[in-house]
This record gives sequence, C-alpha cells and structure tokens, in this order.
Amino acid sequence: MSNCTTPAIRPARRTRRVFAALAVVFLAVWQATPGAAQDESTETPKHGGVLVYAVDAEPPNYDCYANYSFVFLHVMAPLYSTLLKFDTANYPAIVGDLAQSWTVSRDGDTYSFKLRHNVLFHDGTPLTSADVKASYERLIHPQPGAISVRKVNYAAIKAIDTPDPYTVVFHLSWPDAAMLANFASPWNCIYSAAKLRDDPNYPKSEILGTGPFVFAGRTKGKDWTGKRWNKYFIPGKPYLDGYRVEFIRGPAVVKAMEEGRIMAQFRSFTPAERDELVGALGDKVAVHEGPWITNLLVVFNTKQPPFNDARVRRALSLGIDRWDAAQALSRTTFLKFVGGLMRPGTAMATSETDLVTLPGFSHDAEASRAEARQLLAEAGATHLAFRLTNRNDVPVPYGPAAQYLIAAWRKIGVEVTENALPTKEWQNDLQAGNFTVALDLAADYFDDPTVQLTRYVSHDISPLDHSEATDRFLDALYVGQAVNGNARERTAIVGAFERHALNQANSVPFLWWNRIIVAASAMKGWHMSPSHYIGQDLADVWLDR
Repeated sequence: MSNCTTPAIRPARRTRRVFAALAVVFLAVWQATPGAAQDESTETPKHGGVLVYAVDAEPPNYDCYANYSFVFLHVMAPLYSTLLKFDTANYPAIVGDLAQSWTVSRDGDTYSFKLRHNVLFHDGTPLTSADVKASYERLIHPQPGAISVRKVNYAAIKAIDTPDPYTVVFHLSWPDAAMLANFASPWNCIYSAAKLRDDPNYPKSEILGTGPFVFAGRTKGKDWTGKRWNKYFIPGKPYLDGYRVEFIRGPAVVKAMEEGRIMAQFRSFTPAERDELVGALGDKVAVHEGPWITNLLVVFNTKQPPFNDARVRRALSLGIDRWDAAQALSRTTFLKFVGGLMRPGTAMATSETDLVTLPGFSHDAEASRAEARQLLAEAGATHLAFRLTNRNDVPVPYGPAAQYLIAAWRKIGVEVTENALPTKEWQNDLQAGNFTVALDLAADYFDDPTVQLTRYVSHDISPLDHSEATDRFLDALYVGQAVNGNARERTAIVGAFERHALNQANSVPFLWWNRIIVAASAMKGWHMSPSHYIGQDLADVWLDR
C-alpha cells in the first residue's frame, strides 16, 4: 500500500480511476505459463548470496536522464533511488521510495513530498530536499552538454520549493493526469546537489546514488558488480550481498542459464528459448509471460530528402504487412502484437476495427502496397534506396525485424541495406540525427499517453522524437490530453493524435512485444510487470538456497 496522504480531490480520483482501469485490463490479458512462480507472500526472505544475471550490452554512459535502453537500467537501477516507484507486486500501484508520504492539492497543481530522514548517499553524505530539487531542475532544464530525453514529461512543473531539508514542493502550471506516475519513473535518479554544483555533467561518468547497492567494479565488455549498501534507508534490505551482471547475449545466455552460471535475464527470452530452458531445467526455473509496454518503431529522418515528404514516409508504412509480420515473427522472437501508438488491449488503445482503417494497418496487404507504389510515384521516389540504421549487439528482435522490413519494402520497389551498430553508436546516431531511416525503441514504464506519446511530438520539445520533425498540431493535442482529467475525453484526444501521427508517419510502430522471463526458481521477491524498466532495484530480491 502507498504511504500517500492525498485529500479527496477530483484530479486524484480521476487518476486513480485510470490506474484501476489499466489494472483490470492488465490482469485480463496477463498470461501465466506452466512453471510460473508461486505465491511468495508467506515465505520469509533470507539474507545472503549474489544474484548473477545477464544483460545484452553495456550502458552507453552513466547518466539516467540521457538513456532509454534497458541495458542501462538493468545495470544501474540497483545503485539509485527515485522519489516514488511502482510496486510491481501490485502493478500499477505507486509507493514511496525516497518519499515517505505525499499530498496533492485540491486543484491538482501542487505536489508536496515528505522525504525519509535516514537516507545517505554512498559517500556517506545525507540526502536532503536540495538534492531532489537540483536533480529535477537538471531533468527539466538540462545544462549545456547534458541530455534529458524525457523533459517533455515534466513541462507542467513551473517551480520547485524546499521549505525545509525534508520537504519538496512541486508547483505545476496545469494539472497533469500522469504526473504521479512520472514521479515514479525509474529514470529519475536522484543525484547529489553538491556534486552537480561542481560539475553539472558528473553523472555521465561518475556513480553516486542512494540505492540498495554500491558500485563495486566493472570489467569492460565482461561484467559489472554491485555490493550491498549496509546503510540503506530501509532496515534489513537489501537481502542480497550483491549482484553481478554478465554482458552476454543470444545463445550464450541460454547456455549460461542451463549451466547455472546465471539465474535470470530480465528483458525477455524468445518462445523457443523459453521452451528449451523449461525442457532442460524443469522446476528449477519459473516462467513469467505477458504483453509488454514496448514496440519497435520505424523512424524517418524528416530533415533528409525524400523523407521530408509525408507521401514517402506513409508509403513505407503502407508497405509493411504488420498482420503477417506478427504471425511470422512471433514464432522466433517476442514480437507479437499489432497495435497503434498505445499498447494493444489497454484502456486508450485503438480497437482493431478502427486500427485497420489507418495507413499501414489494413488486412488487405496488396491494396496497401498498390497505394504505396502510387504515393512513391507521386513523390518522384520510384527508385528509392536507403540504409536502415539498426542495433547489432541486441540481436533479438532487431535483426529479424530488419530482415522482414527489408523484404517487405522490396515488394514495393524499394531497395534497403542494413547499417547495424553497437548500442552506443546506434543511440548516438539517433540522438544526433545521423541516419535516414532507423529502427528505434519505443519502451515505457507505464501505460499512459503522456508517457507514451513523447516519441511523436516535436523534436525541439521531446528529444525522444528522433524524426527531427516539428508538428505543432500534435504538440497541442499532447498538451490537451495531458491536462484533461476526463478519461473519455482524453481517449478521444489520443485517438485524434494517433490518426494524425500515423498519416504524417514521421515515426510509425512496427510490432508490439510479448515479455517472457525465465528465472531460477530460487530467485524470490522479483515480480513480473509489463515493463522491463520498473522493479529492477533488486531491494526485495532474495535467494532461497
């Protein structure tokens, strides 16, 4: 249960109704496979042991605000704390992390947080409200040289007050329906105000958090270790002595699981890998499975001709038979669901009946390809050829998705080659606009349009929009849904946003993912959720050995 002490107010009621509706949908679509973990609520956690798990690649840098790949959070989350966090055992419930309680004003314009008094940074210095304020100011208004890819999520915040060392007050210019969830973002690491004063960009290369674990070492290209922070602010936690990440991917992860060298991989296995592990290890592993708040996005650089022409972008989206792709790729990858801008099956997602009327989502693939060829001809791009920028150190699902897209575009007369890069170079090229067309990651920590639509608003507002486009109509709709507390009206605005975005096709969803986690049965206290970003601080994880 949350420690929140919120008055009975209209914005809070509406937010709770949205959360409740999403929870119902989430539970309805959740799939439990044979071997799923049993209820641990009656088990007593044990102290000791080191959790070893796999991550596909190393973090590009150490700055929480600049990153958006799981390879960052799965390594760094245990080292940091956030103001609030999601309770994955009761998703989408929100609980305090650094905040022990909070209140929201009647008009929804003011959020006040009371901080814990016993929080220490890993260098022994106490955390105060000044650290929270400095961190959020850097998040909202990054200094030169810093990148804050989610700053648009906090545009409503106009001022931050610290009336005493353990109280932080956020003043909003308008009520934001997703603000409480945004305060629970796993990306909002709290940094040291003193160190930020000395060097605003120190988080890129230094680690200083208040999380349950302390950074203990790294062997480049091999592993990363953290050890228990004995002065963590929750008595008795963490239960583990430490954690170790092994940087391995693909078949090597399956082999490491089978040999007992690792206990988990928290992103996802493919269906075939799941079946192999269950067949080899039986009840030594537990399987968790369900829809994922993640999709692959095809992003076009609208500054690069001919992709500055909406007809060309829309043609390439029309050339993708997403329904066939879902059938073909769900057998070998975790790409599985066809959907628009919101996760299929959730409260604000477009129904299939309406989705098939939008460009690129029709069941009539031949008709869509004919329309695509016509648009390319009208745009003077009948002999179009380009390179597709992709990611190579996280092969699934990026590699199979690229091959499917290249084959699909060949059917409309477009020749494509792949430019596959390591995560660091791929992320840097996307952020710098150094590409023509790319496969991009669209992954979030919560099902809410204020969170999920940031990839489609103008680039000058949201650095997560890698298309470099400017679309003030989408910007206006984005703000409109964010400030609207009426779920029905908000859904209508999101629908209008989606129709416009898919017709302009600056960025278009390819397929949504299905998350499959196979972990050692001895690993307890970790709970599956539809996001691979939340629940990764490992504070509650313990080993039953």
